[in-house]
Amino acid sequence: MKNKTYNIKALLIATILSILAIALVFYGSRELQNFDAALITYLFGTVFAFFGIVYRYSVWLQRPPTWIYFKRGISYLFTGKVFSHFWFASKETIENIAFQKFIYPRGKYRWLAHFMIAIGCTSAFMITIPLTFGWIHFTMAPNSISIYEAHFFGFKVMDFELGSVIAFLTFHALNWSSYLVIFGSLYYLRRRLTNPGLIATQTFEGDLLPLILLIAISATGLGLTYSYQFMKGFAFDFLAVLHAITVIMFLIWIPFGKFFHIIQRPAQIGAHIYKKQGMKMGMVTCPHTKEEFATQLHINDLKIVTKELGFDFDTANGGSHLDLSPEGKRARLAQAHLRARQSGGKLFG
Repeated sequence: MKNKTYNIKALLIATILSILAIALVFYGSRELQNFDAALITYLFGTVFAFFGIVYRYSVWLQRPPTWIYFKRGISYLFTGKVFSHFWFASKETIENIAFQKFIYPRGKYRWLAHFMIAIGCTSAFMITIPLTFGWIHFTMAPNSISIYEAHFFGFKVMDFELGSVIAFLTFHALNWSSYLVIFGSLYYLRRRLTNPGLIATQTFEGDLLPLILLIAISATGLGLTYSYQFMKGFAFDFLAVLHAITVIMFLIWIPFGKFFHIIQRPAQIGAHIYKKQGMKMGMVTCPHTKEEFATQLHINDLKIVTKELGFDFDTANGGSHLDLSPEGKRARLAQAHLRARQSGGKLFG
């Protein structure tokens, strides 16, 4: 039988959710009344990226280890001390998703650069996706030439005067995001071009190209602003096409390259809930070292997953090699090698 190169379940999920997303674009823009036709290429790129992300995420979740973490994390979040779990998840989201605290132990400058990229990309997505889908649009207020109205899903949410601080911050929001991304990416690009250890192990596709794409998107986006504000529209059409190409390349790259870790990162919160709950349920003591090394929950789930994958680590006495700590496993392996050599009559050679 020919091996399948695609996952039917993931393909079905991705297709259904992509159709739902297109429907939300249609109805969220009041049947395309508020949709900007000039953004059609960005729309196609975004829908393609969404399809790819959902497909890959669905495949990733179907892996036995990932599914165990996901299933346990969700069940613990909504059972038992629900408020406590939600408080912990909220705290983890603020610390590790919003403020990128997990990077700080690697160095404050690396943290600052990573934080700028994360905030810049997140804010850019939060702005451009609703604008591309037609969910947000701006119009002149009736009987006025100086008041702008902001609409969300066709409903007015606020108005502001042209030339005001709110107008300046609103219309230049993507510029602030671009500056953050550029500064953060330049730090990492410099590090990858000068650090001997990174030079020896990195690849262009996996390490340099993502940074170059982020800088190109941000720089061409800023170029559009400078073109129509300070250069009377000089080279605007060229910059618009160049910007569209870089953005679409980025969108296509998300599901298949290094950027996918952006989508995976929130799942780490579920793993932290799993670990916290496991510690409450008790630890496992290694039979060899007589020391605690993992939670009983983790070892039990590990036994389930390994059997699903076709591995049998049960011992003749009814135990399991998985009950041993890493140190214990190495010691038992050394003892097995010693017995094999003794039975063969040669300790060396």
